[in-house]
Amino acid sequence: MSTRSERVRRVGWWTTLGVASLLTVMCVCLVFAAIRNDSAISSQLGTATATVDSVAFDRTIIHFETPDGIVHSPANGVLYPDGLAAGQLVRIEYDASDPELARVAGRSAALTLLPLGSFVFFTWLVAGPLLWWIRRVEKRAAVVSAA
Repeated sequence: MSTRSERVRRVGWWTTLGVASLLTVMCVCLVFAAIRNDSAISSQLGTATATVDSVAFDRTIIHFETPDGIVHSPANGVLYPDGLAAGQLVRIEYDASDPELARVAGRSAALTLLPLGSFVFFTWLVAGPLLWWIRRVEKRAAVVSAA
C-alpha cells in the first residue's frame, strides 16, 4: 500500500475520534451549564406568571413582571420550554438578581440528561464501528504490504 492511503486512514481515524470526542465534551458542558443555571435560579428564587410570546425552534420568548413592577423578557428565552404554546400563561422561576435567567416552574437540568445522553450514545454508536473499521482496514493493509 502507498503511504498516501495510510495517511488518509490515519487522518480519518483521528478526525472521527476528534469529532466524536468534541461532541461528547460539548454535551457534558451543556449538562453542567444547565446545572449551574438551576443553581443560580435556586439560590435567589423568584416566581412569576409569564406569558409566552413566541415559540421557535431555538427559543421560547416570554415576558413577565417582577415584584418591583419591571417587565422582563429574557433575550435567550426560557429554560426547559417543552410543550409551551404562544399566548399560554405559565408559572416560571427566575434568578431574582438576574431576571434574564428564567425556567419553567418545576423543571430542572434533569430534563437535559435524556436528549444529550441519547446524542452522545448515537454519536459513539456511529463513531465506534467507524473507528474499528478504519483500524481493521489499516491492519489488513499492513499485513498485505508485509507479505
